[in-house]
Amino acid sequence: MEKTLDRFFELSKRKTSVSVEILAGISTFLTMAYIIVVNPQILSAAGMDFSGVLLATVLVSSISSILMGLYANLPYALAPGMGINAFFTFTLVIGMGMSWQTALGAVFISGIIFILLSILPIRLWILHAVPQSVRYGVAAGIGLFLTLIGFKSVGFIVSNQATLVGFGGINTQTLLFIFGLLLTSILVIRRVKGALILGIVVTSLATVLVSFFGVKYGWLAKPLVELPKSLVALPKLDVFFQLDVIGALKLSMIGPVFSLLFTDMFDSISTFMGIAQVSGLVDKDGQPLNAKKALLVDAVSTTISGLFGTSSGTTYIESAAGVEEGGRTGLTAIVTGLLFLPFMFLSPLLSFVPAVATAPILVIVGAFMMKPLLQIDWNNFEETVPAFMALILIPLTYSITQGIVWGFLIYTLIKLFTGKIKEIHPMLYVIDVLAILILFFH
Repeated sequence: MEKTLDRFFELSKRKTSVSVEILAGISTFLTMAYIIVVNPQILSAAGMDFSGVLLATVLVSSISSILMGLYANLPYALAPGMGINAFFTFTLVIGMGMSWQTALGAVFISGIIFILLSILPIRLWILHAVPQSVRYGVAAGIGLFLTLIGFKSVGFIVSNQATLVGFGGINTQTLLFIFGLLLTSILVIRRVKGALILGIVVTSLATVLVSFFGVKYGWLAKPLVELPKSLVALPKLDVFFQLDVIGALKLSMIGPVFSLLFTDMFDSISTFMGIAQVSGLVDKDGQPLNAKKALLVDAVSTTISGLFGTSSGTTYIESAAGVEEGGRTGLTAIVTGLLFLPFMFLSPLLSFVPAVATAPILVIVGAFMMKPLLQIDWNNFEETVPAFMALILIPLTYSITQGIVWGFLIYTLIKLFTGKIKEIHPMLYVIDVLAILILFFH
């Protein structure tokens, strides 16, 4: 058995072993398991059934990760992406007023386009056309977006007529949020395995205790959280194959599909490049190993996300945790994928997790996503201004689309008016036309 695995996954060639790959897979799972709770919680705000989205999240994460391991033989795990799920809920459904079924249709269509781009050379043209500074700005902007959502979900930041937003004040909920944020941050700093999921568990238990004693002694009018009536249940199919593809084919959907596609593509490429450099999984030209296969799996992940009932699947940067443990082959990703499966039966237990326990995770993930800003040359204003526009407009407009669109357009205009037309890739003009159409239809 071990020899078969060695031949199939090239374990000896990549200087690893079955035991190392299994431990690496467990490490990756522990760092990204928070998505099992956080993703259904975010998408349930769009009117989707929590248990149904949980099933979709588990299936997409498991199938995509296993496919990455079998087809691309890389230690990268996949799951519905943070940021894209916020865009799905707060921009498409709540902001634009579309049904979640139509939003799922947009996810599916973006996945089909991503598959075509991954097969055709157009993908390379787009990669070369997109300014790296804008890409970094978008990544960090999504981080700020998640942070804002986290603060808002627990009333730490509230609307204010005089100043637009303001501090929500100190109360039981915000104190629990601060407790969860500090606890999880310390766990992350001390490099505790599964720090994010452990933070969710401890904060949830603390919320249960505060609710119990608060109601008992009268300083809470009602409990902050209700305990589940059961721990396990059969999976629910409420969002399974409920997508509305016809509704997503309207001209007004160009913007959402464009944003889903580009956000997913940037996220995936950045992840591949970052982890490949750390792990040494690069070819003789220094390019990420099996990148075409990996991007194709990522595209398939997005496509099945629309079918199963969740926002776009993407490769997770948390895969670096498994790489740090020595994971170098697809066996790591397969182990991670298999570990997701049991959670499809735990929806009653996981559905009671309060927002005050997941909000700190959104803030911390937002902090993680600030790292790309280090790659921007802040002394070069030709790169800084477009990146900054993408960075700041995503949270301020509550729209990833607006950040991407204005980042592209301003970059192009700056190059045109500074006489550096040759630095503009021809494909960027095509992207700019799409960006203008998005603003028009918006």
